[in-house]
Amino acid sequence: MAGVRTRLLFRLQLKAVKCMKAIFRAVFYLRSNYVNKEGKTPVMLRIYLNNERLSIGSTGIAVQQSQWDREKERLKGRTTEALSTNLELDNIQSGLQTIFKKVEMTDEVSLERIKSEYLGKKEDVDTLMSLFNKHNSDVARQVGVSVEAATLQKYNVCKKHFSNFLRDKYGRSDIRLSELGYIVIHDFDIYLRTVVGQNPNTATRMMKTFKTITILGRKLGVLHHDPFLNIRFHMEPVNRGFLTDEEILKIANKDFGIGRLELVRDVFVFSCFTGLAYIDVYNLAPENIVTLNGKQWIMTKRQKTSVETNVLLLDIPKSIIAKYSGKTYRDGKLFPMLTNQKLNSYLKEIADICGIKKNLTFHLARHTFATMSLSKGVPIESVSKMLGHTNIKTTQIYARITNKKIEHDMDELADKLGTFNTALGISSK
Repeated sequence: MAGVRTRLLFRLQLKAVKCMKAIFRAVFYLRSNYVNKEGKTPVMLRIYLNNERLSIGSTGIAVQQSQWDREKERLKGRTTEALSTNLELDNIQSGLQTIFKKVEMTDEVSLERIKSEYLGKKEDVDTLMSLFNKHNSDVARQVGVSVEAATLQKYNVCKKHFSNFLRDKYGRSDIRLSELGYIVIHDFDIYLRTVVGQNPNTATRMMKTFKTITILGRKLGVLHHDPFLNIRFHMEPVNRGFLTDEEILKIANKDFGIGRLELVRDVFVFSCFTGLAYIDVYNLAPENIVTLNGKQWIMTKRQKTSVETNVLLLDIPKSIIAKYSGKTYRDGKLFPMLTNQKLNSYLKEIADICGIKKNLTFHLARHTFATMSLSKGVPIESVSKMLGHTNIKTTQIYARITNKKIEHDMDELADKLGTFNTALGISSK
């Protein structure tokens, strides 16, 4: 009888041990006694499971020691290098957590097994979160080379939303790629629109971002079906704002008497008559102003898409360039630009002073150029080329018909139909 009680007690104790929550964490630190040829120090990785620890070695990332935040285990600041490096470290940490959760479901949870999975099976992608980690790590390595930091941020946000969706909807931290089907896709779309609160177009863009992850899985041969088969996403028409001719003139003619507002007004009006986005005006240099056949052109590439943009300079933007010529700004740039955030803040002030009730942002100038050009008869193909659009469908968003355009066109029609009035004895009113 005593033996039975002993065995029962042992089983209960064993069960209690198994039910204890294992605490896993990854720690990044610098190999402070080593500096490479670039003056950078390797970022090392160590993993912990409860009271045990195990060194994994170098992460393959090297940083300036002075930029390392020891407490946060990340680079300081918000430079492109800091953001991309920190996001890559985030992906390593997230990948290790995914491995731990997978290993935790078995009876053999150990640091050695986690390390083995991490070092020996990095490319062994069989779950959705591991596919996310691989994709986002690949993108992180391209930031500053062929990818913008904003692109990586977009994929990381998508990963975060999907991780939250799995937790909230299914009570899980990951799913196998073989489980990813129509129902999961459908539920995630609804989750974005309801729980996250995204509008239809934002949710659609997020789903297209998510689809990119599954396309990688198909290319790698780890996802053997198309979970988006027979799923179609629809973008709702967007009524983009723009300024009327009167509103542009009100801003252009206003004497603000404040230097910062004068500058913001000038670069905003410049964009209204060139269609350049903020970052492209920011990057504009004298060498981008080219004279061909006696006419001045802006010849540059959009930073967002690397598409060539050629815009014939009109008199108004020419006069603004002349106003700021003869001085050196920001490594020889054309204008002494402020940050986009400050510009938009000051544009709100300008809108109040000028009595304009619209939400004045710098990007509204680009919308205004597109709408103004199309409404005044510039062919959509030319407008699309000047805006640097890769698809004319993007330009068609701006192809709205304004009341003034209708009035102008009908006046021209009335003139051409004047003979009817004469024949019918009707006089013009």
